[in-house]
Amino acid sequence: MSAANHDLVIDQGTSFALEVTIKEEGVVKSLVNYAARAQMRLTKTNSSVAGSFTCTLPTPSNGVVKMELTPSTSSAIAAGSYFYDLEIYTASDLVVKRILEGKVTLTQEVTR
Repeated sequence: MSAANHDLVIDQGTSFALEVTIKEEGVVKSLVNYAARAQMRLTKTNSSVAGSFTCTLPTPSNGVVKMELTPSTSSAIAAGSYFYDLEIYTASDLVVKRILEGKVTLTQEVTR
């Protein structure tokens, strides 16, 4: 399974949430025993993390991953263009799968 490409536009200083349902061969994947993580970086090879999404599995058996940024988190990231990816993984990173990847455009906040 290759990662899907999905570009994001996020308004700096606002709440952001995205729910993704993971399927394999058309069937919802159970995410029991999995966790999720997602980060933004200025370039794909940059060692510095510009921002981290909070990732949760609200009901692991239904295959949904929720990626979120709080208003304070999105305010703390400089407006601009970034790259991100979303991964699911098992304990000790024995299994890691990239689910989504793409670009993030973080638009400048005016009202603070």
